[in-house]
Parts: sequence; C-alpha cells; structure tokens
Amino acid sequence: MKGVPLTEELYKYITDTFIQEDDLLKQIIIDTEAKKIPLIQVSPETGKLLGMFIKMIAAKNVLEIGTLTGYSSIWMARALPEDGKVTTLELTKAHADEALSNYKKAGLDGKIELILGSALDSLDKLEGSTYDMVFIDADKENCVNYFGKVINMVRKGGMIITDNTLRRGEVIEPNPGPGAKGIIAYNKLVAGDSRVESLLVPIDDGITISLVK
Repeated sequence: MKGVPLTEELYKYITDTFIQEDDLLKQIIIDTEAKKIPLIQVSPETGKLLGMFIKMIAAKNVLEIGTLTGYSSIWMARALPEDGKVTTLELTKAHADEALSNYKKAGLDGKIELILGSALDSLDKLEGSTYDMVFIDADKENCVNYFGKVINMVRKGGMIITDNTLRRGEVIEPNPGPGAKGIIAYNKLVAGDSRVESLLVPIDDGITISLVK
C-alpha cells in the first residue's frame, strides 16, 4: 500500500493542527442534524482545501452545484476577495432556506447567491457565465452531465472539483450502486478529457481535481 494509512489518531492530528473550524461552522452541522437533514456536507479539511484553491488561482467567481445547508459555500465565500461571489445551486427548498439563514448569520449573504431548482435547468440558465472554479457536490448520477455543462464556463487555468469520488470505496467494488457508477463514469471521463488535467486526491471521501487547460 502506498502512503501512510490514515488512522483516527492521524486524522485527529491533521485536523487539530491545520483546521480552524469556528463556532458558526460547528453550529451549522449541529443544526443540520437536529433538523434531520442528511449530514453529507464536506469535511472541514475539504472545506479548507477549497478555500486554499480559491486563493491559489485568485478566483473571484465560484459556482457550486449542491448547497445542502451552506457549510461548503461559507468556506469558499470566506476565501474570496471582497468583490468575489459564490453562486450555489440547490434542489431542495428546506435545505436552501437553512443555507440562506446560515449565510446571513455568517455575514456573507451579500457574497453568495443561491438559485433554487434542478441544477441542470439552472446551469442552462447560467449558460454564457464564466467562473474561475466550479465545485460539484450534488447527485452523483449526474456528475458527467454537470461536467458537460460547466466545462465551457470555466476559464483557462480555472478548476473543476468534484466531491465523493471514491464513493466510500464503491468505485472498485464488483457491483457498485447507481451513485458509484456515476462517479466511475465521471472519473474515467475527466481522466481522459484533453481539455483538463485531472487527479483524484484521497482526502475524506475523495475529491477529483481538474485543471482547465
């Protein structure tokens, strides 16, 4: 096996040393669980990494596909410059309402625009927009379709980042479920697409990073 196996102790060492998850972010997770909304937000280390990517490429306009209750949006919006903006797409109204409340608590409601509805429909309406970074974290069955919509929206040198691309290990199982099949197809697509240079990074449940050429 390559690399060092990530034990609970090593994971705690990483998060204790490098992650500054403030009370508001912690409360979002508590409230999300209390309202029986699935706890499927990004991990704190993924949230920080997204913010670092934004700073690395000097991003100003970020598109997020899949809002949930706004945890990842807040990590990204905080990393943006004052004139930066996150546009986030969410299908479920209850999730969107909770996210909007969290943006206001964070003082970021002016930097984040939430669009409610089917992400594929919303992407059609956003056609012609340009983004520095896209974060895909919605239904895995549609990841290939999302990539097809956004690849022409991202500037050269921009990034497309997709979450859960190890799918809890299902990607190497003999009979993967529909979500894992979507991820397998996505990883194969971006690994071979000449418009991007891609790598799957084994952080949390896996993120696939694609640099747009």
